[in-house]
Amino acid sequence: MSPIYRAEKDRIVVEQLGPFSLDEILDCGQCFRWKKTPDGLWEGVVQGVLLRVRQQQDRLLFYGLDGQTFLQVAFPYFDFGTDYAAINRQILKDPVLRPARDYAPGIRILRQDPFECLCTFIISQNNNIPRICGIVDRLCTLYGAPAKGGGHAFPTPEVFATMTEEQFAPLRCGFRQKYLRDMGRKLCDGTVQLAAVQALPLPEAREHLMQIMGVGPKVADCVLLFGFHRLEAFPMDVWMKRAVARLYPDGLPKVFGPYAGVAQQYIFHYARHHKELFL
Repeated sequence: MSPIYRAEKDRIVVEQLGPFSLDEILDCGQCFRWKKTPDGLWEGVVQGVLLRVRQQQDRLLFYGLDGQTFLQVAFPYFDFGTDYAAINRQILKDPVLRPARDYAPGIRILRQDPFECLCTFIISQNNNIPRICGIVDRLCTLYGAPAKGGGHAFPTPEVFATMTEEQFAPLRCGFRQKYLRDMGRKLCDGTVQLAAVQALPLPEAREHLMQIMGVGPKVADCVLLFGFHRLEAFPMDVWMKRAVARLYPDGLPKVFGPYAGVAQQYIFHYARHHKELFL
């Protein structure tokens, strides 16, 4: 069941969200362009539009947004059309998952732009979240077009394909710059075609993305899950490998099925905040 929304003066009010937490969604390691102000307002640029949103208990307030832009940008981005109650009924048939799910029941998988997601997860390699956010912020400020409402849109593949050493320098992204340049060039010359990835079987989609220098299985699966909404993808980093070894020594339960990625995000967030359980 989708939430109900209505326009009120200069804002959109969204109600009947079900389990939904802005803090959990925007701070669980799946995105890197959002900032939270001291008074609890989240700000982030999506599809070239600045979104300003606050949660008040079981409703969301989107400020300075008209109904059409809400439906075109915010509604799909926050995945309001997916029935997470049904997904949870399926994956919680595995009782081992329940502590992780109950720790952050408001998590949802965002529908991010595939190219932006690819770029940010290339930057994420051997990096921490504050540094990732800093690099991405500098990248957009320096090379992104002005966004509607303020801030900057994400740069295009053509920008990365033609960037010089001098242009990369202020980003302070280190060894990742060669990966970003290779990404831009392979997208521009057609070696990698993001438009084709959605329809490919998961193993083939993963291999297609891994043609880009620096994109291994983990980054590819993150892009598939968070950029292409391939909910069957299950990214594995160091913490996830430890968590899975502890929780599922005999392998992932079959009940996860096409929603393994949702279970993964519950486990990832839980493991990140309970490291002592997975050392």
